[in-house]
Amino acid sequence: MIFNHHEVLIHKYLIFAIEYKMKKVDDAHYFLNLIQRSKRGKFKIYIGMIAGVGKTCRMLRDAKDLFRNGIDVQIGYIETHGRAETEKLLKGLPIIPCKKVFYKGKELEEMNMEAILQLHPELVIVDELAHTNVEGSRNEKRWQDVMELLDAGINVLSAVNIQHIESLNEEVKNIVGIEVQERIPDNVLQEADEVVNIDLTSDELIERLKEGKIYKEDKIESALNHFFTPEHILQLRELALKEVALRVSRKVESEVKPAIPTLQKHFLGCIGTNEKRSRHIIRKTARLTASTNAKFSVLYVRTPQEQNDKISLAAQRHLINNFILAIDLGAEVIQYEAPNIIDGIIEVCQNNHISSVCIGKPRLNLTNIIFAAFRYRHLFNSLSKSDIDLIILS
Repeated sequence: MIFNHHEVLIHKYLIFAIEYKMKKVDDAHYFLNLIQRSKRGKFKIYIGMIAGVGKTCRMLRDAKDLFRNGIDVQIGYIETHGRAETEKLLKGLPIIPCKKVFYKGKELEEMNMEAILQLHPELVIVDELAHTNVEGSRNEKRWQDVMELLDAGINVLSAVNIQHIESLNEEVKNIVGIEVQERIPDNVLQEADEVVNIDLTSDELIERLKEGKIYKEDKIESALNHFFTPEHILQLRELALKEVALRVSRKVESEVKPAIPTLQKHFLGCIGTNEKRSRHIIRKTARLTASTNAKFSVLYVRTPQEQNDKISLAAQRHLINNFILAIDLGAEVIQYEAPNIIDGIIEVCQNNHISSVCIGKPRLNLTNIIFAAFRYRHLFNSLSKSDIDLIILS
């Protein structure tokens, strides 16, 4: 396959970017990270199942309590959505004015990171954690702004809805029929010192919506017929409750030493160059590991037929995007060269103490079913002898 000069430069840049992001730090850098971690700000996230449950109001009430107790609290960014209850709670709290940004002929407002860092308050309120900043901003995403504030030693309160969590993207899409575009990596939640679920029953939430406490009158009917149905609310509520329970469980496991040390499980998600199928495997494997506090790796076996000069530039981009997704979800990415995929999986399992292998449903047809059955039997037997579980993801 022949690439033009521009495509070659893009390809080299993408390979460099992913290799840089995957590069392991040495011991000195690791120790430096430990020192910096002790100076890092504290991070609290309020999670809701859907808009209007009261995340921002609860966050502001907590901020006011802290302010009254002598803590230097500043509002970095709050989105009131014109709700009277939220605007009332803002009164009396110091606000750092947003900066004006002109983009495509429009004047927009963004959180003023430079002003926050310069003032360096003890605690800053940063709403809308999954927000995408205007092009040309200091960081692409608001959650990246929050990470920078924490690194600077500033404590942060923030809020997000359950549908914005990366590994839940497909589950949310299956529930509401809409793919949420603004998302945060799961490791942002793992960085939080405290995660609080803001909960309402579906009846209470729908009543708030009808009373005009969530959206303006012209949007109420549409919301009731789409996102705010009782079925959707109950399913999203279940996701939110499970997610917060999971984070509490992981915090207990990491901070309370067990009486008897246990061997940590290690899941391996196996992907290829198909972007959609691979993203599904990565997200599903991430959710499995999150529920068990296991290690998580993603494997791509590069066969002779899939060398860089033999697959399309688009396929390479898809692969790199999936590597980045895996890293954002907390995985280690393994690229391994082998004559065939099955042998590659077996060898990686033997070298990395894998406990469970996750693969997509095999694609079989009449022309390859006998050969494929032979290869998969080899995989099953090898994993069984090593006491490794095989999970076939739907």
